[in-house]
Amino acid sequence: MPPFLSVIIPAYNEEARLAKSLPVVREFLTRRLGSAWEVILVDDGSTDNTADVAAGFFEPAQIKVVRNEHNRGKGYCVRRGACAAKGPILLFSDADLSTPIGEFEKLYARIEQGCDVAIGSRSLPESNVVTHQAWYRESMGKFFNKLVRFLVIDGFVDTQCGFKMFRKEAADTVFEKMTIDRFCFDVEFLFLAQKAGYKIAEVPVEWHDVLQSRVKIASDTLNMLSDLFRIRLNNCLGKYNRPQAK
Repeated sequence: MPPFLSVIIPAYNEEARLAKSLPVVREFLTRRLGSAWEVILVDDGSTDNTADVAAGFFEPAQIKVVRNEHNRGKGYCVRRGACAAKGPILLFSDADLSTPIGEFEKLYARIEQGCDVAIGSRSLPESNVVTHQAWYRESMGKFFNKLVRFLVIDGFVDTQCGFKMFRKEAADTVFEKMTIDRFCFDVEFLFLAQKAGYKIAEVPVEWHDVLQSRVKIASDTLNMLSDLFRIRLNNCLGKYNRPQAK
């Protein structure tokens, strides 16, 4: 059992989803960890009541709400959440719980075995994809992963699953150097973690497609491709060898 777990949930206009997922998170964490946990909800400039919905489900000591004035992206939110976390172990989870919170067990088992980072994967042979994405989204994901492996980092079959665990020391070291705020932040994180010599495990998890994905096929695909080249260029220019401005 971890000494204390900080669960980071980035959210943008997720009031309705959070009303369903937060009680599930609270119940699991209480049953599994007693009181040795906190949830950090990072509101990414929402225009609904995302920032306020958690108050009805948690005691004040169990929840921290961090608000971005403007929409900045999932990567920025995860970094802000990590800065606010007090636990030595951090779990990042999407607000929709497309990977059930109980899959925590699989990731933490690898942390206990000595890994610094454990990432959920939908694409390993042992993964359990209960509800698939639309065929064109799955195809886009497979093509994107081929680009990731060709342009940036090889060795991972799914960099984008929204369920990842880090030792806080590793997270703080890597986040200090990151430049990507949106969807490609996972790739940049893994690239920098590997570059720093951290031990990373890719772990098969259960996954359910949730409708109303935030990924826009045309614009976000182009932005993600641009970010892959940006990561490679940053590395070539030595930008990752110095801390980024806060």
